Amino acid sequence: MTPEQNKRAVSEAWKAFASRDPQRIRAAFTDDAEWLAPKDNATGVALGFTDHMIGPDTIVRFLAEEFPKLFVADVSVQFTHPMLCEGDTVMLEMRLQATLPSGRRYDNDYCLILELREGRIARVREYMDTQKGRGSVIGDLPSDLRAAGPVPAVPA
Repeated sequence: MTPEQNKRAVSEAWKAFASRDPQRIRAAFTDDAEWLAPKDNATGVALGFTDHMIGPDTIVRFLAEEFPKLFVADVSVQFTHPMLCEGDTVMLEMRLQATLPSGRRYDNDYCLILELREGRIARVREYMDTQKGRGSVIGDLPSDLRAAGPVPAVPA
């Protein structure tokens, strides 16, 4: 596929993610897709979800079911720079803003590197400001509470 086709595939994937439609999301990924995020990132900790999602079923569950539990309202994703593409690898920078269950605002910048195969996402490597994310999701906890581990941000 051409770089323009790959960038368009990534744009369409983000529209599918926003739809929360499991079938649309599933169609964006290869059968052996992986999504890697920083270890112990605040979203994964708050949701009790892995930072290394393997397989489209796990990724779809996260995007369609788990993500909306934490980012409950006013979800906005803005691509902050033009996507770059070299071969089948697309790099994008984006800003995610949303309201959390606590009413606190989430606002963080991301860089994602996506490896495509025949127009579908085979691998995502996600990078973000983990400290900023943790501050938004978990808050500025006193040091004695921080030592006890993460505080669930989503009701059971």
